Amino acid sequence: MAAKTRRGKISAGLLMYRRHNNRLEVFLVHPGGPFFAKKDEGVWSIPKGEVEGKEELLKTAVREFTEETGIQPKGKFLPLDPIRQKNGKIVYAWAVEGDIDPQKPIKSNTFVLEWPPHSGQFQEFPEIDRGEFFDWEIAQKKINPAQVPLIQQLKSNLDRKTFN
Repeated sequence: MAAKTRRGKISAGLLMYRRHNNRLEVFLVHPGGPFFAKKDEGVWSIPKGEVEGKEELLKTAVREFTEETGIQPKGKFLPLDPIRQKNGKIVYAWAVEGDIDPQKPIKSNTFVLEWPPHSGQFQEFPEIDRGEFFDWEIAQKKINPAQVPLIQQLKSNLDRKTFN
């Protein structure tokens, strides 16, 4: 599949989940850099990124998760229905059961940005500044609103035991 569509680009990502104290929790990441530093609700995301060339979508999802967290996801990758974000980007996602040690900080790739704007000074920022497991209800408030259906699909499939 090509990395671009007429209306936008294609991204692929993973929605990691765990069962903690008999509750479903999902792992979300917060974007790094100065634009999101003071924002919380509605800006978190699943670890995801753009497809490079003719790269397979699932390989992109696993690569992006690893680049953004420093953690190599393992397990059975279960496809979710793709969603379209407000900017036209189509996001293909897979659910994977897993856990991350909260004491171990994530290690994200970085980007360079002129900051402050028009200053001529360039700074390096992590693409993702933190990751966290959230109860699925709270996660629906934290995540980019266009990605809420991914959490809802996961919950629905687990309730019906489609994934087990």
